[in-house]
Amino acid sequence: MLIVLPIWVFASLLLAQTLIGGLVAILKAVHAPLYAINESVLTTTLAALMYVLTLGIVIGVPWLVKRRKVTTQDLALRAMPSWTDIWMTPVGLVVYLILSAFLIYLATNLLPWFDASQAQDTGFSQLGQRYEYILAFITLVIIAPVAEELLFRGYLFGKLLKSVPVWAAVIATSLLFAAVHGAWNLAFDTFALSIVLCLLRLSTGSLWAPMLLHMTKNGIAFYLLFINPLLLNTLGG
Repeated sequence: MLIVLPIWVFASLLLAQTLIGGLVAILKAVHAPLYAINESVLTTTLAALMYVLTLGIVIGVPWLVKRRKVTTQDLALRAMPSWTDIWMTPVGLVVYLILSAFLIYLATNLLPWFDASQAQDTGFSQLGQRYEYILAFITLVIIAPVAEELLFRGYLFGKLLKSVPVWAAVIATSLLFAAVHGAWNLAFDTFALSIVLCLLRLSTGSLWAPMLLHMTKNGIAFYLLFINPLLLNTLGG
């Protein structure tokens, strides 16, 4: 399961991206007026479809083939966040920032090829109108954290906990989470984030704290990238 489950999640994500890419290619082939759609609107729509399709494949295919259900309890979902979920979020943020800085420091000093200044491709560029900023915020700070927590700390981590030691589940989940985020500097950062997110799920017994921390982290990144990029330059980003 330590090998099969991460491969299954990665394959589902890859299949969903391929299907969405194929849909776009077909629309272009039939000369659908995609050029008339605002880039931010299109990016948000495709991102939402990709996440929904990925979750549908990951959860739906096992149910269709072997009737393996995934319940809200399996995903560690509660109706509402508790006060513990809320106050654990800033605690987790501090721990994540320290761990991420430590790992990037090690990588910078031990790996000659490591480039800490690589920029992340968020899918959004040249935002001008207010609604474009709102769409980017919804995609990056709400949709992506919720979907990724359901997929990684909810489904994958929850399934692994039933069959492997906790430390192995944390490492496997975090390695895959880091791998799907691309650039090496992002991989070290997201690996650190995932470790803390997994520990939050374990300590609270809920997916709310990981979701809130993930949203907070992405919200800070959104502010630095799109609202106040000068501050990022001042901090050396």
